[in-house]
Amino acid sequence: MTTHSVAQASGTFTIGGDLTVNRLGFGAMRITGHGVWGPPADHDECIRVLRRAVELGVNFIDTADSYGPDDSEQLIREALHPYPDGLVIATKAGLLRTGPNAWTPLGFPAYLRQECEMSLRHLGVDQIDLFQLHRIDGKFPAEDQIGELAALQQEGKIRHIGLSEVTVDQLAAAAKIAPIVSVQNMYNLTARRSEPLLDECESQGIGFIPWAPLGAGPLVAEGGPLQKIAAEHGVGPSQLAVAWLLKRSPVMLPIPGTSKVGHLEENVAAAEIELSDDEFETLSKAGSASG
Repeated sequence: MTTHSVAQASGTFTIGGDLTVNRLGFGAMRITGHGVWGPPADHDECIRVLRRAVELGVNFIDTADSYGPDDSEQLIREALHPYPDGLVIATKAGLLRTGPNAWTPLGFPAYLRQECEMSLRHLGVDQIDLFQLHRIDGKFPAEDQIGELAALQQEGKIRHIGLSEVTVDQLAAAAKIAPIVSVQNMYNLTARRSEPLLDECESQGIGFIPWAPLGAGPLVAEGGPLQKIAAEHGVGPSQLAVAWLLKRSPVMLPIPGTSKVGHLEENVAAAEIELSDDEFETLSKAGSASG
């Protein structure tokens, strides 16, 4: 398999019925400074990471205006604009940043609109492929927040709408206001509380983007099930965690992120790992036991 098609081994998924991407994407949170605040320690390496990801066949990049804030979006533009055909860039709005590791939901509709306008500018696009509400803010009616995104969609500023950290009920309520094509919840081998939502997404053909996809905790311990199966495949435990996600559901869109080219290449190589059903079940059981 050539380097250009590594990510294609993960299979494809069509977001919103018209944006077909390789299922293994790239999460662009880690190309920022400590605490996801400010520019990265190694700017040039982060530019190389983004360009290498595309070379490896990654055509789905997930970011947010709150990563930096703004630094991640601006780096994506610097590295990849003018964007190659077929590259889908998703971003998010709805969080206020006041310092390192500080994240405050803010769903005031005028603020969401402002974030969209700034993301359009920072990414250098006329329309955002996938615009996700980073959190539903309990201080404002959810219908006002989704409604503002629907208005931006009608104006042509965003193509598709996604949600993040929602429940099955919240997804159903939002879908009455506007079509929802993706959700992004924390999900990995040991963090599976969003399993009902994943099942709902699969039944509706909604993309499920698991954040913190590499969280495996004690599973990666010496002699643990992850390490044993990883050794048999000649790969690392984190690669196995991604392979498990890809096998778990056809709507799964893992987005492991990194600021190092070497780590990126390891993550993307997980697309080529084919787990047997027995291996998948072994990992599933081990993940449930330690989650």
